[in-house]
Amino acid sequence: MDSLVESGWQYLVSNFSDFQLACIGSFIVHETVFFLSGLPYILLERTGFLSSYKIQTKNNTPKAQGKCIAWLLFYHSCVNFPLMMFSYRVFKFMGMRSSFPLPSWKVVSAQILFFFIIEDFVFYWGHRILHTKWLYKNVHSVHHEYATPFGLTSEYAHPAEILFLGFATFIGPALTGPHLITLWLWLVLRVIETVEAHCGYHFPWSPSNFLPLYGGADFHDYHHRLLYTKSGNYSSTFVYMDWIFGTDKGYRKLKALKET
Repeated sequence: MDSLVESGWQYLVSNFSDFQLACIGSFIVHETVFFLSGLPYILLERTGFLSSYKIQTKNNTPKAQGKCIAWLLFYHSCVNFPLMMFSYRVFKFMGMRSSFPLPSWKVVSAQILFFFIIEDFVFYWGHRILHTKWLYKNVHSVHHEYATPFGLTSEYAHPAEILFLGFATFIGPALTGPHLITLWLWLVLRVIETVEAHCGYHFPWSPSNFLPLYGGADFHDYHHRLLYTKSGNYSSTFVYMDWIFGTDKGYRKLKALKET
């Protein structure tokens, strides 16, 4: 496995520059994982397949789904891509490198765990601030247009909010200066996680059934279907921040009622 990864990475660094890998490569990684992981949930909703696992009975109309996709394509191509092109100096300032040797799996795993923890902490407080009256009305309400979320709605948001989310995602790498392969793996896992949290389905194989501190779709779906002043469940990945600060009380009460 290690030799296969090294061979593939050798091909990349031999045929593409640091700039191409860090900027264009990172954009391609994000877009590929985001749409490949998010589009299947649109098909599930339209066909009704596996509907017994859908958290809400309400479905989004094809028009609403199309609006989300069109906005994402526009924003990703006209904002995200140019931003990535100008971010090379930021990547280098972070200490990012693409050269050999590749980091060990122990280092990669430790860094990514740290990224998840720090991102969740920053996201929690930023998300709570976005639910104050003015910011919700002028910024965060865009994301909450979809009270019944589906995978791709995870990045349907006001441009200012997208920039904040980018800050939360990259603060961990900025503090540690990871290898580019670690950064790509972090992007892959973070995108899959946020798409899953917005997917609108709770399956028997959902990560929250196996990872005690993981929030997942059921946890975040509750946040979307309530009024902004009463929503709670502000964390992005884990549940402990909401538990510590008491912003998951409504969710826990609802779960207790369902279980009885």
